[in-house]
Amino acid sequence: MMGQQVWAQEQLFYSFSLEDHVPANHLLRGIDRFLDLGSLRRHLAEFYSHTGRPSIDPELMIRMLVVGYCFGVRSERRLCEEVHLNLAYRWFCRLGLQDPVPDHSTFSKNRHGRFRESGVFRHVFETVLRRCMAEGLVKGEGFATDASIIKADAQRQRRVSGEDIDWGDLEQAARPVREYLAALEEVNTPADLPKVLSPTDPPASWTGAAGGAPFFAYSTNYLVDLEAGIIVDVEASSVNKTAEVEATRTMIDRVEGQFGLKPERLVGDTNYGSAAMLAWLVDEKQIAPHVPVWDKSERQDGTFSRSDFEWREQENEYRCPAGKPLRSEWRLYQRPRTHITQADTIIYRSRQRDCAGCPLKARCCPNTSFRKIVRSIHEKAREVARTIAATSAYRQSMKDRKKVEMLFAHLKRILRLDKLRLRGFSGARDEFLLAATAQNLRRMAKWLMPMAPKATEVPA
Repeated sequence: MMGQQVWAQEQLFYSFSLEDHVPANHLLRGIDRFLDLGSLRRHLAEFYSHTGRPSIDPELMIRMLVVGYCFGVRSERRLCEEVHLNLAYRWFCRLGLQDPVPDHSTFSKNRHGRFRESGVFRHVFETVLRRCMAEGLVKGEGFATDASIIKADAQRQRRVSGEDIDWGDLEQAARPVREYLAALEEVNTPADLPKVLSPTDPPASWTGAAGGAPFFAYSTNYLVDLEAGIIVDVEASSVNKTAEVEATRTMIDRVEGQFGLKPERLVGDTNYGSAAMLAWLVDEKQIAPHVPVWDKSERQDGTFSRSDFEWREQENEYRCPAGKPLRSEWRLYQRPRTHITQADTIIYRSRQRDCAGCPLKARCCPNTSFRKIVRSIHEKAREVARTIAATSAYRQSMKDRKKVEMLFAHLKRILRLDKLRLRGFSGARDEFLLAATAQNLRRMAKWLMPMAPKATEVPA
């Protein structure tokens, strides 16, 4: 009798199917439908040995990481516990009830080894993006770009001066330190060393841009297709305007090279309205800049602004409200000069005698003997952006730009990526790529499987 009971219990155990215990409206069902990792093993083939103890399946590890980033499970130790206990997570990771869950230390070893060397997170991100394109969620007509500050895993109290820091024995140094010093040696720019450094995460930027006490951070840069808010590229950068603009250029070029996508318009805020960036968009990429022009020429003291002066292209001069010319040169030189400054501008000046007896001098240049106007060498591109800014399409673009801001809010509040766990630019890239992949998967599941959004988040 006892043997029959044991046999019945065993039959009940083996007949248990995880498939029957994952709700039909669970978010992971939608994500599983659109996540295809069929090419993952082929991509990683040369990074695995064919001898020795069998390695943990890379697809299992990627699926576990997708779970972690989709549901805001930031700790890998806790992720392993959640996958061990949660039936839906086991089902998504293709684990049976008796299958062991990998140890959390395995993730660190693979992240810093074969995953990083092979660029597997970029591969997974692009695989998911191709699926988004195949499902018709990427139109390619308009892109929006923006950056958001994410705190680094570095204590602000341990900051040091970047000028006199002693790194000690480099062979014993941490990986972020070695990567940072290798990057410095490659670019050979010791004069550009930051004033404040973190000894544990040197590439992190010391910033107070978010208000409050300064801290160490990185910027995550998104390039988003405006059709359905799909992230078409992501890039890590330092926290400054120049680095963020360069990241946008990198992303636009990469998306065009990888997928043949080049938008008709780019939407961004004033950070992307510099003259050089606008010229790159208009002249080199033929992309309409739906971006506010970064311009400080308007005066607030009641005197004439640059817009009050008439530009004459043929004469290469400005005319003031009194009809007098402002030119970049008032005499001929034996050797022609461009008059272009280091800031890529040309300065146009009036003649002192024209201003001395002018009745409008008090409203034009009350504190100087003549008036000067600074004109960018990229002024034509700036005029293109100003013309676009007066259209209804531009006003709609400013509304569409909120899709990027919503993604950043979702990144920090739902996915809980308000602080990095990995250090260095390589660690920041890995985390930003995985988070963007998770956001695209969630967006696909919720747009294309209406029942999936009813799934609940993992409690804190």
